[in-house]
Amino acid sequence: MADIIDLSLLADARRYLSKLLDARGISYFLQKDGQRLFHIEPAKVELVVRTAIRSRADSLPTPHPKAVEHCRKEVRRELIRHVASAMLQTGL
Repeated sequence: MADIIDLSLLADARRYLSKLLDARGISYFLQKDGQRLFHIEPAKVELVVRTAIRSRADSLPTPHPKAVEHCRKEVRRELIRHVASAMLQTGL
């Protein structure tokens, strides 16, 4: 079976992620406590995805669960890119 990708959901999630990154920075998405220094907090990823789902037009159907999972993975990938970029800029 083919993967289901909702491009409008993905675009909305990326737009909201970009706004949060501009407003709060990458440190907002990282766990403050724990052993791992650059661990992305799953609750913040879920916040981005759920906000993108809520911001959709009422005329659009509820996104498929596989589309939501794909969106979640893409948001994590984007955050990992930002973390890696920040690490390179600081020289870690």
